[in-house]
Amino acid sequence: MIGREKLLDSLKGVLEKSPADQTEVSCIAEDSGLTRYANSAIHQNVAEKNQRVFIRCAVDGRIGVAITNSLNKKELLQTARNAYDIAQMRPENPDWPGLPKPARYKEIDNFDEATANLSPMQRARAVKNMIKITDRMNQGAAGALATTLAETAVINSNGVEAYHAGTSASVNFIAMSDDSSGYGAGLSPAFAGLDTRTIAQVAAEKCRRSVNPRSIEPGEYEVILEPVAVATLLEWLNMVGFRNKPVLQNMSFLSGKIGKKITSDWITWYDNAFESGAVGLPFDFEGVPRKKVTYVDKGIANDTVWDRTSAIKEGHKPTGHSFTADQMGEGGIGLNTCMKAGKSKRSELLTGVKKGILVTRFHYINGFIDQPNGVLTGMTRDGTFLIENGEIVGGIKNLRFTDAMPRAFGTVEAISKERELVKSWWSAVGCITAPAVHLKSFKFSGKTEF
Repeated sequence: MIGREKLLDSLKGVLEKSPADQTEVSCIAEDSGLTRYANSAIHQNVAEKNQRVFIRCAVDGRIGVAITNSLNKKELLQTARNAYDIAQMRPENPDWPGLPKPARYKEIDNFDEATANLSPMQRARAVKNMIKITDRMNQGAAGALATTLAETAVINSNGVEAYHAGTSASVNFIAMSDDSSGYGAGLSPAFAGLDTRTIAQVAAEKCRRSVNPRSIEPGEYEVILEPVAVATLLEWLNMVGFRNKPVLQNMSFLSGKIGKKITSDWITWYDNAFESGAVGLPFDFEGVPRKKVTYVDKGIANDTVWDRTSAIKEGHKPTGHSFTADQMGEGGIGLNTCMKAGKSKRSELLTGVKKGILVTRFHYINGFIDQPNGVLTGMTRDGTFLIENGEIVGGIKNLRFTDAMPRAFGTVEAISKERELVKSWWSAVGCITAPAVHLKSFKFSGKTEF
């Protein structure tokens, strides 16, 4: 761990020497460990310490950005010089609002000392105990267990000084037989918060119950989407619909629909770095405090997230959702997508299904088919089951879905009280919080032979 004082002091040296009108330095430093396993044996152990430093210089309204992965003083100063030289060669940016002023930040307590110092041997023991479960059931096992310490810092020549250290532990576990598989996963700021044995047991039981899968025809079915499946859909909706760039470009299913009903009254989707137990940052990569933003409120399209530049240009208030300086033109993006919990116990969701499908998770999702209508397509995987009269009657072969998500989530029958943290595309500083969902209608467009 670098530590607040040492990391900020390293970055401050850039500000003191920068010839630019305004200078910003942000850093994401990660210390991560990863244990991978396949064929029921550990086959790879990886440890990585790295940092990415983004330096942005403003010269007469011209913006230059340069990046390094070194905290060496000489190399930081050279990177700052590169950013300055780039700025001088760039055209003037008429939308540049200048760098933000200092602010206060809410605290997020998601640092765990034991997780930051977890050893490869401790990870290996956890994996060994998980594999024992599938060994007893004559199943194979594959997956990964990872821990990360992430230190994020932002400083600028206007006096902004922000720092946060957080940890995360994640696991995914696939149990396999000759013709079936099952999946379990978990995420927590602390390794002790992962119930790795239960995760393995869930995967092994799904694998056992889905042997000899039957084939069913594609079509429109009732579905129970488990939290990992819901989270995968939300991750894509966040990318293609919740960000402010597609909203402003009329490429989002929110575009032109703010204040209008677009899905079921049950649906509330939002971004909140301060969600209980979440992996998140209290500020964005410009040092602006993060705020909770509700995208869809009880079925009504409500808002999008805003980075500082596009917010000021469009007459909005920044919500603390700027990404790293090299992505300045991409607008605001949320890193903590959440779906509000419902009123049903998760164990009760099945009872409401006369004939339908339970989906453990999705993969191979594509969200660029029809963004304005929120159409996604993808495949089920590692635990797809037929439900009849409120009970699982057996596994089915995987199906491809193609559906408009506002339409599908307009058919909500029930949402679970329980929610899970699910690893997202940048798990060091964000995650997804999702419940299980019962939808009356979900469109499957194709089938597989496995």
